[in-house]
Amino acid sequence: MWPMLGVLAAALWPAFVAADVASLSSLSWTLHNANGSIVVPAKVPSQAHLDLLEAGIITEPLLGINDFTQRWIVNDNWTYTADLTPLTQNLSADTRALLVFYGIDTIANITVAGHPVAWVSNQFQQYVYDVTDFIVAPVQNDTNVTVALESAYLYGLNVTSRPDAEISPTGDFEYAGIRQYIRKTQSDFGWDWGPAFVPSGIFKPAYLVTLTPDADTTGGTNCSVTEPATHPLLASGGSVFIEETSLEISKVGQTPISTPNQTADWLVNVTLGIRSVVGSDFPTLTIAIPELNLTSGPLPVGAIPVATNATTFVSANFTIPDGVPERWFPHNLGTPRLYNFTITLALSNSSAVSFATRSGFRTVQLVQTPYSQEEIAARGITPGDQWHFEVNGKAFYTLGTNIIPFDPFYARMTSAQVRWVLESAVKSGQNMLRVWGGGIYQPSDELTGGYDFYSACDELGIFAWSELIFSDALYPINDWLLASIDPEVRQNVRRINRHPSNAQWAGGNEIEGIVISINQTLSNGTHYLDEFQTLFGEFLHDMVEEEESSVAYTDCSTTSGVLSLDPYEIRYNNKTPGFIYGNGERYNYDASQAFNYSTYPVSRFMNEFGFHSLPSFFSWEEVLTSPDDFSFNSTVVASRDHHPPAGSLAFPNPNAPQGQGQMTSAVELWLPTPNTTDSNQTFAQWCWSTQVFQSLNMVSEIAFYRRGAGQGENNLGALVWQLNDIWQGASWSAIEYSGRWKVLQYGMANIFQPVVIYPFWTPENQTLEVLVTSDRWDPVEGTAQLTWYDWSGNELNSSTTPFSVPSLNNSLILQAQGLENILPQGKDAADVWMLLNLTAEADNRTVTHEQYFAPVSLASTNLVDPAINVTAGPNLTFTLSAQGGVAPFTWLDHPAGTVGFFADNTTGLPLNGFFLVPGIDRTVQFIPNSQLSKVADPDPAEFVVRSLWNNTHL
Repeated sequence: MWPMLGVLAAALWPAFVAADVASLSSLSWTLHNANGSIVVPAKVPSQAHLDLLEAGIITEPLLGINDFTQRWIVNDNWTYTADLTPLTQNLSADTRALLVFYGIDTIANITVAGHPVAWVSNQFQQYVYDVTDFIVAPVQNDTNVTVALESAYLYGLNVTSRPDAEISPTGDFEYAGIRQYIRKTQSDFGWDWGPAFVPSGIFKPAYLVTLTPDADTTGGTNCSVTEPATHPLLASGGSVFIEETSLEISKVGQTPISTPNQTADWLVNVTLGIRSVVGSDFPTLTIAIPELNLTSGPLPVGAIPVATNATTFVSANFTIPDGVPERWFPHNLGTPRLYNFTITLALSNSSAVSFATRSGFRTVQLVQTPYSQEEIAARGITPGDQWHFEVNGKAFYTLGTNIIPFDPFYARMTSAQVRWVLESAVKSGQNMLRVWGGGIYQPSDELTGGYDFYSACDELGIFAWSELIFSDALYPINDWLLASIDPEVRQNVRRINRHPSNAQWAGGNEIEGIVISINQTLSNGTHYLDEFQTLFGEFLHDMVEEEESSVAYTDCSTTSGVLSLDPYEIRYNNKTPGFIYGNGERYNYDASQAFNYSTYPVSRFMNEFGFHSLPSFFSWEEVLTSPDDFSFNSTVVASRDHHPPAGSLAFPNPNAPQGQGQMTSAVELWLPTPNTTDSNQTFAQWCWSTQVFQSLNMVSEIAFYRRGAGQGENNLGALVWQLNDIWQGASWSAIEYSGRWKVLQYGMANIFQPVVIYPFWTPENQTLEVLVTSDRWDPVEGTAQLTWYDWSGNELNSSTTPFSVPSLNNSLILQAQGLENILPQGKDAADVWMLLNLTAEADNRTVTHEQYFAPVSLASTNLVDPAINVTAGPNLTFTLSAQGGVAPFTWLDHPAGTVGFFADNTTGLPLNGFFLVPGIDRTVQFIPNSQLSKVADPDPAEFVVRSLWNNTHL
C-alpha cells in the first residue's frame, strides 16, 4: 500500500508548499544505526525492521527463527533523516510550518534544521509542532528533519533500574518487566500468541502543513466550500489546520450511564481542534447532512486566537428529530445506515474550511444495573446485575471474537488485509469485535492511520468494543505517566466518537482480576489495589466520560461489574453468594474437560474463551526453511509456541512443551491420532487436527453460552478468543496470518447463525438434550429433523419435530437418558452418529442449520474409508461425493498464494469441515479475494481434500 500512497501523495501534494499539506513520505529518507555502521534508504511510514528488510540487510522477520536471530535490532538505536528542503524552499515570510506526526514508535528525539524540537515517548499520541523558526534559522546549514529513536527495550531497562521504580509483581512474556513504563503496544514485548520484535519507527503518516494569513482559505487543499474536502486533513491549509475532529451522535439528555430515551431528538456534537494563523472573534460551525436536506445553519462557537503552538477547541450542537434519519444497526439485526456529514468552519464571511465525513444514528448501551425482583420472578433469572448490550433500545445477543494487532509491524498493514479480516467476521455471523487492550488503538482512515479499521466496521455493520491500551500487568502511578496518558486517551476517544460501530470503552485487559488476586495474596496488596482504583476507577473513567456521552466505560475487559454507576464504584469482590455479576472468561487446557458443561462459566456475558491450534501446512510453508522443520515438535515449530510464555528471553521457549502437549492431548483424546507413512501428510493432519479440536471445543462453548439466553443467567454475549493471527505459529486464532480461514472460522460461521440446533451430551449420566436456539427479536417457528446413520452411511432412523422459539430463547427438541434409549436399537455407540437439521422462517426468509452428534469420541469411532470423489466445475465449484463411508470433517484446502473462503453453492453461506454422507453430495464454491490473492487463476487440481480418515490413511 505504501508505494501506492506515496504516488498518491506526490500527486496530491507536490514538494512545494503551494499544496499546503505535504506528505513526508515524498522525501528521501535514510535510516542509520547508533554507530553509523548501517546506513540504508528508508520510507515513512515505516519501521526499522521493514527498511532493513527492503535494503537486504535482513531477511523477512517472520522467517524461521528470525524472531531470535534479529534481536540485535532491538538492542540498537535507529535514526530516520530526510532533507526538508523540497517542502520548505519556497516558504514566504508570513508562513508558518507545522510538523505533524500521527504516530511515532516510540522513544524519540525530534530535530529540525539542527534544532531540538521535542522528546516523545508515547506511541499512541499524535504530535504537532510549529517548526517555522527552526527552518528559517538552520544550525550550520542543516536542512534535515531527524527522528532519533531509542531502543524501547534499553529505555525500559534504564527506567526500571531507578531506585524509585515500582516493579509489577505479575508474570510477563519475553522482554519482561518493562512494558508498564512504556506507552507502546504491549504485545510488542511478546505475548503467548506472538513474537517480540519491539519495533521502532515513524510508523504512521506524517505531514508538513503550511499556513499563511493572507491565504484564500476556502476549504483547504484542492477543494472549496461548495466542494468539501474528503478528510479534515485535506481541508487544512490556507490559514487553518484542523488538528482533531470529534463528531458524536447521541440522544438529547443521554450520558454514558443513562438509558437513552428512544423518542428524544438526536444530538449531533461537532468538536474541532484548531491551529490558525488568523484569529476570529465570532467564528461559526455549520453541520449539514445533504442526504436528509438538513443543515444547522451557522452555529456560533468560541473565539479562535492566532495560535500555532497550541490547540483551540470549538464545539457546536445540532438537534435532529428522532424519526428523520434511519438508524444504524449491526448487519445481522438490520442495515448499517450511514450518512455523509459536511462540516464547515467559518472564520469570517469570506474565509472558511469545509470537509465531509460519515457517521450513523444509533444508541448503544451497556446495561449493568441489577435485575428487578419482578424480572427475577417472572423470567426465572438468577439474581444479580445485568451485563449485556442494547442497540437502539433492544437487547441483542452479541456474537463475535477478539482481535489482536494484525502484524508485528504496523506500518506494513493495508486496508485490504484488515478489511478481509472484518469481512470474514461478518461472513461468519459476528456482530462485535473486541479490540484487545494489549495492542493498539485501531485507526479510522489511511491518511492519518495508515489503514482503515473503524470506518470499515461502520460500513460493514459490526460493533467494535474499544479498549485503552493496558493489559495483564499492574501499572505504576506517577505524575509523569499520567501526563502522557491524558492526551493519548483524549485524542483517541475524540477520534473514535464519530464511529457508530464503537460500542464501549474498557479501561484495559484482565487487570481487575489480577489486582483482586494480588490484594488477597501479597502483604502490600492494598497498594496495588489503590493504584488500580486511581488509574482505572477514577483517572481513565473521568477522562473518557469528559470526552464522550454515547457509550459506556468499564474499568476492565473481564469485570465483576459495578456497585454503582453514579458515582462510579467498581464491585471488586463485593458479591452476594449465588448471585451473578459482570462478565466472564474461560481457558481450560485440560482437554478431557473440553466438553464438560460443568466447567463452563455460568455468566451474563463471555468476553474471552479459547483453545490454541497450529496454522495450516500452507502457512508453515511460508516460514519454515528446512524439510526437517516440517514436524509437530520440530525445534522451529515448537519455538513458535509461546504458550505458556518464557517470561524471559530464553530461546527456544522452555515452556513450549506444555502448550504442544496440550494440543497433542486434545487430538489424541478426541480425534484419530495422525500417523501415516508420509511425514508431510502426518504433519499436515496434525496441524489440521488441532484446528478441528479447537473448533469442536469453541462451538460447544458457544452453543452453551447461547443456550444461556433462555436460562437463569440470561447470557447475552459470546466473544471467542481470538479472530486474527499476528504470525505463523501456535495461537488461538480463527484466521491465519495470510488470511486463510481455520476450521474454527467455519465452525463459528455455523454456530453463529441466527437459528441453530445443537446436541448437549452429558456422558456422565448419559443425558442428551437437543435444543433450538434463536437470537432473533421475533419468535421463530420451524421443523427439526434428527437422523441416525452408521459410519457406512446407512440411514438407521429419522424423526421430525416442529418447534417454536421465543425471542432470544430456546426450544427443547429432545430429552433422553441412557444410551439404550438414545441409540438406534441394537447399535453400538462407536458405530453410529446423528445428523441434526432444522428449517425455519426468520426475518422473512427461510433459514437452515445442521449439526452432528457422536455419542463417543471420534478417536474411538469405527470409521469407514469414505473414498471421496471431487469433481471440479466452472467458477471454482467443487462437488464432493462419498463413494464409501461417511467422511467426518470433510475439508477443502485452497492452494498456496490464494485467499478466500468456501461457500455452499445453494445457500451462499460459508461451508467447510462438514460430514459428507454417501448419497448426499455437497457442492461448494471457492470465492477468492482478488486483492489479496497472489494467484489470480488457481488450478482446480491444486485444491486438496482431506477428512479425519486421512489422519491414519494416505
